[in-house]
Amino acid sequence: MKIQTRATLLFSALTSLVILVFSGFIYFFTNHYAFEDFYQRLETRVNIASDLHLNFTRDAALVRQMRQAYLEKLPAEREYLLEVPDQSRQEKLKNSHLPQALITDILQNGKGRYREDHTFYVGQLQKVKGKAYLVVVSAQDPYWLDELNRLSKILLIGFILSIGVVYVIGLRFTRHTFKPVRDMIREVRGISVENLNQRLPPRKGNDELAELEQTFNDMLTRLETAFETQNNFVSNASHELRTPLTIIKGEAELTLASEGLSATQRKALEVILHEADVLKDILTSLLGMAQSGFDGKKQNWEVVRIDELLWLVKESTDQLYPESNIRMDFSQLPTEEAQLQVLGNINLLKLAISNIVMNACKYSNNQEVVIGLQSEKDMLVIVVQDKGIGIPEQELSYIFVPFFRASNTSNFEGHGVGLPLSLNIIRLHKGSIGINTREGAGTEIRVLLPTAQASLV
Repeated sequence: MKIQTRATLLFSALTSLVILVFSGFIYFFTNHYAFEDFYQRLETRVNIASDLHLNFTRDAALVRQMRQAYLEKLPAEREYLLEVPDQSRQEKLKNSHLPQALITDILQNGKGRYREDHTFYVGQLQKVKGKAYLVVVSAQDPYWLDELNRLSKILLIGFILSIGVVYVIGLRFTRHTFKPVRDMIREVRGISVENLNQRLPPRKGNDELAELEQTFNDMLTRLETAFETQNNFVSNASHELRTPLTIIKGEAELTLASEGLSATQRKALEVILHEADVLKDILTSLLGMAQSGFDGKKQNWEVVRIDELLWLVKESTDQLYPESNIRMDFSQLPTEEAQLQVLGNINLLKLAISNIVMNACKYSNNQEVVIGLQSEKDMLVIVVQDKGIGIPEQELSYIFVPFFRASNTSNFEGHGVGLPLSLNIIRLHKGSIGINTREGAGTEIRVLLPTAQASLV
């Protein structure tokens, strides 16, 4: 999940939580204080009921008449007048129709309030002529209950709608916030070995993104310097090392052509000449591996047809190894020409695939090697199969390490640079190499390269 999406979800969740808590406070305080007026109306009725039933100095008929004239009859209104018995007869109160919590509250505090579902209770403790009485009035308040239900629905609907609104606002906010990051990613993706001199444009301000851009630019400067240093080394090494090596070979060949050499001298010169050839091969491979991995801007990139390239590989392998037995399998060849084309350097690609094919021929003692070509979506797959010695499973992870040679290759000549060189070249072309092998049964190497159309996207 992208950081922008996570930030949007986090912003939405936190804001929705705040709205939910705020809505809860609104409902709680409304529920707590909305019935205060109704409780006061019930307290007025409790006082009137006390005067009507317990104040014998007032005219009960007059009090009743005033109550009927000035007090609105409440829904389900009822009056309770209970004499409080002594401790030995407290069970009588427990068996009354009033809530026990209300009775206990009134007895302890002299008055009390209680709510049970839609019914509200208010009561007082009155003492008249040495006796104690509980005066309680109960009624229902459907108006405020309806209002609370309406409020809860409004808050719930508002909360649900606010989640959507907050998400949209958060999405637009994070898009605006992360736009400089997206621009930076797009610009960085456009920088490769072909244009290491390109830099990210300086950003106004002194924020973290400006520091990140400066860090990228500093890193690109270091990379460009390192590539230029390696480029100079390869160029100089190619000349400085090849020249004395050529002189050694020439002197050895010239001396061998002269007469009067003893058998020991001739054998020594032949060893020198052979080792010079070996050193030349190693030097060529090392320089090729170094060059293939550092500089793409000096290569001639073009559209290459892989099927034609494979025929060139077979031709060159047959010339170098006449005993080789290579069979081309194009039974799964793509029908469209565009699916046969890759973007790259034909010489480097030929070198990479030739190394793989020559290894297959060499380590299979010139048994049949099958070269196949197939297409998978936007990738071309080159398959090289042999029936050779295979690679030990425990050594498979080291096979692309320069100068590493498997333990079962001691009877074969080699330097351990062919596959690393091929991997460098394939990676330079945005491809990959996969190996499926079993010791003693053979090896299958799959080279995946993006088509020219996919490389240009």
